[in-house]
Amino acid sequence: MRLILASASPRREELLRQVGLECEVIPSGISEDITPAAPHDYEFLVRELALGKARWVARGIDNGLVIGADTVVVLGHRILGKPGSPEEAGNMLRELSGKPHQVLTGIAVVKAGSNVYRTDCEVTRVYFRRLEEREIEAYVESGEPMDKAGAYGIQGLGAVLVERIEGCYFNVVGLPLARLTQVLRGFGVNVLGGGD
Repeated sequence: MRLILASASPRREELLRQVGLECEVIPSGISEDITPAAPHDYEFLVRELALGKARWVARGIDNGLVIGADTVVVLGHRILGKPGSPEEAGNMLRELSGKPHQVLTGIAVVKAGSNVYRTDCEVTRVYFRRLEEREIEAYVESGEPMDKAGAYGIQGLGAVLVERIEGCYFNVVGLPLARLTQVLRGFGVNVLGGGD
C-alpha cells in the first residue's frame, strides 16, 4: 500500500525506513505554531495537529495512507517549542536541567479519498541530569538544538544530557514506532506479517 509521510522531518522518514516502511514525503502546509491559549490537554492538542497535517496532504491525493505526526515537549504546564535563537535554546536547556519533562507525539493515519482515519498519542517522560553552564554553552554552539522542540535531540549529541527515560525512546526522536505500527495494522499494513 502507498504510504505518504506528511512531514519534512528526515528523522521521521528514517525511522519508518528502519522498520521497512518505504514512504513518499509530502510535507503539509499546516502551521506548527501553538498559540499560548492552547488547551492544557496536550494529548488532544498533538492528536489534532497530527490529524490536521495528514488531512491537508490527503486532500491532494487519490489513494494511499497518509501519516501525520506532531511532537511537543512539555515542562510543567508549558510547551517548549523550537528555539528561535541560541539565547532561547540556552534558556530552555537551563530550565530542563535536573528536571523531568514530558515528550508527547500525536500520530494520525488518514486513508486518502475517504473519511477514514485514526489518531493516537504516545507520552514519554524524560529526565535531564543537572547541566553545567559550560555544557549548555557548548551544546548550543554545536547548533543541534536549533531545529528541535525543547532545544535538544536525544538521537544526537543531546543524548549526553539525558539521565534516563520512562517510555518509548523513538517517541522522543519524533515517531513512536510501536504505536504507529499498531495503528497501521488496523489499515492492513503489517510490518511483521500476520493479521488479515
